[in-house]
Amino acid sequence: MDWREYVVVDPHICHGQAHIKGTRIMLSVVLDNLATGLSIDEMLKSYPSLTRDSVRAAIGYAADLVRERVVALPA
Repeated sequence: MDWREYVVVDPHICHGQAHIKGTRIMLSVVLDNLATGLSIDEMLKSYPSLTRDSVRAAIGYAADLVRERVVALPA
């Protein structure tokens, strides 16, 4: 799967934040929900415009992002 098919950035939508194509659901919202333990099925119920593939695309986007950027962590 290529996350680029699902993720877009438009300066006029969601303040220019990455979001799922065709929605106003920012990737940060998807990832925050996953991080708090919400299952994909629960998320699909809460956000009917999401698909299982769009949630996977958000995870793929995050994985690519951390490959490209090093974030300093406290020792």
